[in-house]
Amino acid sequence: MTGRRTGRLAMTNGARMATLLVLFCLLVVAAMSATAIGTVTMPFSRIAAAIFQFDGSRDHLLIMTIRLPRVIAAVLAGGALAVAGAIMQAVTNNPLASPDLVGINAGAAFAVVTVMTLFGEGVGDIYVWFSFVGAAIAALVVYALGSLGSVGHSPLGLVLAGVIVGTFLTSLTTAMLIFDQSTLDAVRLWTAGSVTGRTMAQARTVVPFIVVGLVAALLLGRHLTTLSLGADASRSLGQNPVVWRGASVAIVILLAGGAVALAGPIGFVGLVVPHIVRMCIGVDYRWVIPFAALGGALLVVIADMVGRLVFGSQSFPVGVTIALVGAPFFLHLARTRLKGET
Repeated sequence: MTGRRTGRLAMTNGARMATLLVLFCLLVVAAMSATAIGTVTMPFSRIAAAIFQFDGSRDHLLIMTIRLPRVIAAVLAGGALAVAGAIMQAVTNNPLASPDLVGINAGAAFAVVTVMTLFGEGVGDIYVWFSFVGAAIAALVVYALGSLGSVGHSPLGLVLAGVIVGTFLTSLTTAMLIFDQSTLDAVRLWTAGSVTGRTMAQARTVVPFIVVGLVAALLLGRHLTTLSLGADASRSLGQNPVVWRGASVAIVILLAGGAVALAGPIGFVGLVVPHIVRMCIGVDYRWVIPFAALGGALLVVIADMVGRLVFGSQSFPVGVTIALVGAPFFLHLARTRLKGET
């Protein structure tokens, strides 16, 4: 059972609510700090004035057209990917599952790069739709491959299928970029996972899909908790695993597709955040989902800010910063899981 593997800590609902409130406050402070930091540091008062009393001045334009959209993109992408990872880990009963590790992010990225190669970079909101299609196709292929052979539908089978599909699609994406220099120049940072240059219009395009996905995930919290117990246990409790797994995958496609369309295939958020959340608050997904949403948003905002400060570049990809932390965490998690199975 997932809860025993993560060593959950007992917390009352009151303590969880208080912790959730603290996490929200930390996210607000981090978002304000990330908006303030740049080549010119902005005081919090000026940021608040730009948001609530915009006057068209240079500082207000800098905040509203460059810095704030970047932070909003980080919040949306981080929250969506973390919740998508939490859902996948519940559905597969596997803490190693996440949108990037099972090929969904790679599928969305491949679809976006394909449409940019074919039609150019000025195709607007069509990126979002192709991102969803790519994520959906990748999910179906991984599910089909994971059901073959003696490991049919096992967590190991799904992860192996995801690695194969993700590697294959990433290779195709790289090949297209090698032969299309114009597309490579347009998406160089995006393919590494970046919120650089995001606009309010791009954020508004994906907000409805991510919000719908987050609300649906919250409503499915109790069913996700049951799914995380395993297929046999969920059936004994009167749940139809096939139906709820299908609904869960649809939510993951909404969240991961929207996040990738906005910020590129940022890795490890969907792996690291849900695992830490379950370690801290337990396996009740009515609480895991909101904690994962805030935790994922906080992680990406801080990682983007740290990357800019440490590497001295305003365009440094946040995906690289997160990978520096996420890769060692994945190795530790995989090693711990393998020890538990031997």
